[in-house]
This record gives sequence, structure tokens and C-alpha cells, in this order.
Amino acid sequence: MIHAMHICSYLWLIFYALWIVAAFRTKRSVERVDWVRSLSYNIPVLLGCYLMFGLDFDAPWLQHRIIPRTQAMGIAAIIITLAGMAFAFWARVYLGRNWSSVPTIKEQHQLIRGGPYRLVRHPIYTGILLAMVGTFLANGKIRGALAVVVLYIGWIIKSRMEEEFMVRTFGAEYEEYRRTTGALIPKFLG
Repeated sequence: MIHAMHICSYLWLIFYALWIVAAFRTKRSVERVDWVRSLSYNIPVLLGCYLMFGLDFDAPWLQHRIIPRTQAMGIAAIIITLAGMAFAFWARVYLGRNWSSVPTIKEQHQLIRGGPYRLVRHPIYTGILLAMVGTFLANGKIRGALAVVVLYIGWIIKSRMEEEFMVRTFGAEYEEYRRTTGALIPKFLG
């Protein structure tokens, strides 16, 4: 019998492979965060992924199950994981050639405010976080919950770096967007 965690893990492999392919169609960068500064978000993001998907944990308390493994929970986990991935892909497609894996300003950079960007300023991170919450429901362990928290911290750090670029590039237009639109959670929810 295949468990929901196995299915979620395969979904993440497919997601990651498609994400890499999409990365080849972006505009040239004009300015980007240096690699040293990028460590401040990359370390939590990688740690979060390791906590969720790593197989070799010697800390028994991290392996303690806090979500029961049931068929209903497994189905919910897969659906939430897929929904988060779909939202992130929608945002990635909508962003188009302005996308970058690091906080960047592109040639002829555009401020995108439609599609998922009318709901939140960082819908890719929102979608990935939702997908990780779904995967945590399949994982069901303390390490999965911790993975979501650590990933959230990484996305907060990265989104603030991106916002520095956006404010510098788009000024008052971005400030107004920031005032009316939530960062990772829609304003009407948070």
C-alpha cells in the first residue's frame, strides 16, 4: 500500500522538475541579491525541505507522530499539496519572464498585480507553503510541522528582500500595492 507521504514526495519531485524547466525562460537580471545575503533565506528553506523529506533522523522526538495516519487525512494531504502546487504554478506562469529564483530586478521589469498577485504579493511562496502544509498532513510528525515553520521563516526573509527591490523600482505604485494586498495571506483573511 502506498502512503500519502510517498505520493506527496513524488508530487514534489515532479513540481521541482517542472520548476527547473520553467526557469530557462526568464529575462536577463539587472540587479540581484548577492549569494552571501541569499544564505539568510536559503538556509531555512533547505532546512525545512530536509526536515520534511530527509530520511535519516537520529532525534526520536522529531519522529513523534502528531497527526494520525488515516485514509481521509491522506486524501486531504494529497489534495492540499496539489492545491498549493497549482496556486504556485499559476503564479509562476502569471509572472512569466519576470520570475527569478533570487530577489532580482529584471530588464524591463514589470509590476504584476493581476491573477494570483491580486490576492497576495508573494503567491508562489503562499502556494509552496500550502503544499508543504498538505505534505505535513501526510508526514504527520513533529519534524513536518517544524519544516513548515522553518520554511515560512525563509519565505518571510526572502519576500522582504524582494520588497526592497520592488519599492526601489516601482516606488509609490508598489507602496500602494503593499498597503492593499497581503504578503503571504490575503488581507481579507489576516
